[in-house]
Amino acid sequence: MPLEDKVLAVVEGKEITQKQLDLLIDQAPADQQAQFRTREGQRQLLNEMIAQELFYLKGKDENIEDTEQYQKEFAEMKEKFLKSYMISHFMSNIEVTEEELKAYYQEHSNQFIAPDSIRASHILLPSKQQAIDIINEINSGDKSFEQAAKDYSLDQSNKAKGGDLGYFHKGQMVAEFEVAAFALEPGEMTKEPIKSQFGYHIIKVTDKKIKEKIPFEAAHDSLHRFLLGQKQNRAYVNEAEDLKEKYSVEIKLGI
Repeated sequence: MPLEDKVLAVVEGKEITQKQLDLLIDQAPADQQAQFRTREGQRQLLNEMIAQELFYLKGKDENIEDTEQYQKEFAEMKEKFLKSYMISHFMSNIEVTEEELKAYYQEHSNQFIAPDSIRASHILLPSKQQAIDIINEINSGDKSFEQAAKDYSLDQSNKAKGGDLGYFHKGQMVAEFEVAAFALEPGEMTKEPIKSQFGYHIIKVTDKKIKEKIPFEAAHDSLHRFLLGQKQNRAYVNEAEDLKEKYSVEIKLGI
């Protein structure tokens, strides 16, 4: 028997399989899935599945389905599910074509301009004097900026990459760092250490992008979500208005 079909427990003749457990894990919030995939996590989840089966059996034995309260809540649940299902089914039939995406992209080109951004590297140090000494070492040619970052920087997240921070735009870095970095041109390095709450930075700008247009391919997915949402909303409102012609609606709230 394949692993995914392995029977993990049997409750009153009903099997609980590995496949059922895996499906439940897949449906869990993303931040909890790793925990549930551990041996202990799967054991806890299996116990929960067993408990649910036991409560189901208890309900059957006590004929809960025949009680007035159960019937009332079940009817309400069915009504809510039908509403949700019909709206979801209606929305699923609405699509945005590639032609619509391209047309919107071309007609609203001003909406796809990326903010000014730069690519920079830095060396983070604990003291001003050490930063000054390293600036002098780089300027004298004794060591490249990238090698100095690998040798001295306190920023473990990027020192192995020569201090490369990638591209960023205004508002993403602490103020002192941002002001100094955006004042540099590609290839330039700060002449003095820049102090921030993290320590002392030596900054080098490696590239600059000014008001570049975001390519259609890069904007495609977010644009598709935006247009689909708009199209679905319009279709939903229009369909609701059409249905008012078919079914009786009487609004008694005076607004």
